[in-house]
Amino acid sequence: MADNPLSRFMGGSPVWVLLRLIVLSVVIGVILSALGLDPLNILQSLQRLVFNLFNFSFEAIGRVWGYFLLGAVVVIPLWLLMRIANRGR
Repeated sequence: MADNPLSRFMGGSPVWVLLRLIVLSVVIGVILSALGLDPLNILQSLQRLVFNLFNFSFEAIGRVWGYFLLGAVVVIPLWLLMRIANRGR
Protein backbone atom coordinates (compact mmCIF):
# COMPACT_ATOMS: atom_id res chain seq x y z
CA MET A 1 0.00 0.00 0.00
CA ALA A 2 1.32 3.43 -0.87
CA ASP A 3 2.09 5.59 2.10
CA ASN A 4 0.58 8.82 0.79
CA PRO A 5 -1.67 11.10 2.88
CA LEU A 6 -4.83 10.25 0.93
CA SER A 7 -4.38 6.50 1.43
CA ARG A 8 -3.67 6.98 5.12
CA PHE A 9 -6.72 9.20 5.51
CA MET A 10 -9.07 6.81 3.68
CA GLY A 11 -7.65 3.68 5.28
CA GLY A 12 -6.54 2.02 2.09
CA SER A 13 -6.50 2.47 -1.65
CA PRO A 14 -8.98 5.26 -2.51
CA VAL A 15 -10.54 3.25 -5.36
CA TRP A 16 -11.17 0.17 -3.20
CA VAL A 17 -12.43 2.26 -0.29
CA LEU A 18 -14.90 4.05 -2.58
CA LEU A 19 -16.08 0.74 -4.08
CA ARG A 20 -16.63 -0.71 -0.60
CA LEU A 21 -18.52 2.42 0.47
CA ILE A 22 -20.73 2.23 -2.63
CA VAL A 23 -21.55 -1.46 -2.07
CA LEU A 24 -22.18 -0.89 1.65
CA SER A 25 -24.41 2.10 0.88
CA VAL A 26 -26.51 0.03 -1.54
CA VAL A 27 -26.87 -2.84 0.97
CA ILE A 28 -27.84 -0.50 3.80
CA GLY A 29 -30.20 1.33 1.45
CA VAL A 30 -32.00 -1.91 0.61
CA ILE A 31 -32.33 -2.78 4.31
CA LEU A 32 -33.63 0.68 5.22
CA SER A 33 -36.04 0.60 2.29
CA ALA A 34 -37.36 -2.77 3.48
CA LEU A 35 -37.97 -1.15 6.87
CA GLY A 36 -39.98 1.57 5.15
CA LEU A 37 -37.53 4.40 5.64
CA ASP A 38 -37.44 7.24 3.13
CA PRO A 39 -34.27 9.30 2.66
CA LEU A 40 -36.18 12.52 1.96
CA ASN A 41 -37.96 12.54 5.31
CA ILE A 42 -35.84 10.25 7.47
CA LEU A 43 -37.15 11.58 10.79
CA GLN A 44 -40.79 10.97 9.86
CA SER A 45 -39.86 7.55 8.51
CA LEU A 46 -38.06 6.66 11.76
CA GLN A 47 -41.04 7.90 13.77
CA ARG A 48 -43.38 5.76 11.64
CA LEU A 49 -41.07 2.74 12.05
CA VAL A 50 -41.00 3.08 15.83
CA PHE A 51 -44.78 3.56 15.92
CA ASN A 52 -45.32 0.45 13.78
CA LEU A 53 -42.93 -1.62 15.93
CA PHE A 54 -44.74 -0.39 19.04
CA ASN A 55 -48.12 -1.38 17.60
CA PHE A 56 -46.76 -4.71 16.41
CA SER A 57 -45.45 -5.53 19.88
CA PHE A 58 -48.84 -4.84 21.45
CA GLU A 59 -50.56 -6.93 18.78
CA ALA A 60 -48.14 -9.77 19.57
CA ILE A 61 -48.83 -9.43 23.31
CA GLY A 62 -52.56 -9.48 22.59
CA ARG A 63 -52.18 -12.59 20.47
CA VAL A 64 -50.12 -14.36 23.15
CA TRP A 65 -52.70 -13.36 25.77
CA GLY A 66 -55.44 -14.90 23.62
CA TYR A 67 -53.46 -18.13 23.25
CA PHE A 68 -52.85 -18.17 26.99
CA LEU A 69 -56.56 -17.81 27.76
CA LEU A 70 -57.51 -20.45 25.21
CA GLY A 71 -55.01 -22.92 26.65
CA ALA A 72 -55.85 -22.04 30.25
CA VAL A 73 -59.48 -22.99 29.67
CA VAL A 74 -58.28 -26.56 29.15
CA VAL A 75 -55.08 -26.78 31.21
CA ILE A 76 -56.22 -25.26 34.51
CA PRO A 77 -59.32 -27.48 34.97
CA LEU A 78 -57.32 -30.60 34.01
CA TRP A 79 -54.55 -29.66 36.44
CA LEU A 80 -57.12 -29.05 39.17
CA LEU A 81 -58.81 -32.41 38.52
CA MET A 82 -55.46 -34.20 38.60
CA ARG A 83 -54.53 -32.50 41.90
CA ILE A 84 -57.86 -33.49 43.43
CA ALA A 85 -57.57 -37.09 42.09
CA ASN A 86 -54.02 -37.48 43.48
CA ARG A 87 -54.88 -35.94 46.82
CA GLY A 88 -56.16 -39.22 48.24
CA ARG A 89 -52.93 -41.09 47.51
